[in-house]
Amino acid sequence: MKEKNVKKEEIVKVSQKKVKAKKEKDFVDVLKMFAPGTSIRTALNDLLRARMGALIVIDNGDIEKIIEKGFRINVKFSPQKLVELSKMDGAIILSNDLKKVFYANTLLFPSQEISTKETGTRHKAAERTAKQAQTIVVAISERRNKMTLYYKETSYELAASSEILRRATETLQTLEKQKEIFNDSLDNLNLLELKRLVTINDVSAVLQRLEIIKRISNIIKKYLAELGKEGMVINMGLKESIKNLDKEEKMILKDYFGANHSFASKLLSKMDFDFLLEPMNISRMLFEELHDKPISPKGSRILSKINFLERYSTALINKFKKLDNLLVASDEELFEVLENEGLVTFFKEEIYNLRERISVGKRI
Repeated sequence: MKEKNVKKEEIVKVSQKKVKAKKEKDFVDVLKMFAPGTSIRTALNDLLRARMGALIVIDNGDIEKIIEKGFRINVKFSPQKLVELSKMDGAIILSNDLKKVFYANTLLFPSQEISTKETGTRHKAAERTAKQAQTIVVAISERRNKMTLYYKETSYELAASSEILRRATETLQTLEKQKEIFNDSLDNLNLLELKRLVTINDVSAVLQRLEIIKRISNIIKKYLAELGKEGMVINMGLKESIKNLDKEEKMILKDYFGANHSFASKLLSKMDFDFLLEPMNISRMLFEELHDKPISPKGSRILSKINFLERYSTALINKFKKLDNLLVASDEELFEVLENEGLVTFFKEEIYNLRERISVGKRI
């Protein structure tokens, strides 16, 4: 019964994680709709510069019960039309694809029982409407000179492009610093693996940096969704910084956790940022061992760095199980697997050359 309950809890956690991931993706897609360069963002920026208030609701088919229609417009959307219509009181209703203006001077009557963190009348109505109709609402405050996007239960302040670009640039610089630390940790792990001196702490340090880089890159991706075409340079820097990192992490997890690598990956993704900052937390959660305990990988990651056919590498790993065993194997033991003296010599030379490259600080 206890085992059944544990499995049930695990299924619920996985399900909750999937729901959260979908919500985040949906919200990023919404941010893209309002990215700089789009017609709707041009209109919002014009309203902000003119210090005009506005309340804009996207009609998703579920707002009929909470609005009192004002003037039926039903015209093609343009930034100029939106600015002019915002001079009237009430909300403006736009089509779901943002291509048409349906109504202007519309009154909103969302339920007063819906909780809201806002204080102003316009923003309260905006948040409650977004929650009740599960739609998108934008509120612009002429007094505070800011625009807030509400999407279902989420609220988000849409900052000026220059401000978003500044934040994105600073975050990318932080990511690049973390990438440098990761590269140093990985170089150290490579050397220790070939010297058969790896501890759980060494592996945890590499996995820690990989996860931190993932979290930071997700923040930058949200900024990129807001920036649209203006984030092209930032996007290039992000792609360069995270290139091949997912592949590297997967190989490390397979090397040290074998068939349980997917479970280890899920555990890492569930750790909150503060918990992740302490490497000993990773060793405790993943390995359930002391952080300074020696450990040996299977060796598939290191063997992928040499000029050796994959089928031979796989055969060696299946025979010796651990990289430590493989590195101290005699010529006779290697010959049993490779069945060719030339291959045995070539393999030992490749391992030697790899060790030399790592020793002099060359990245592999």
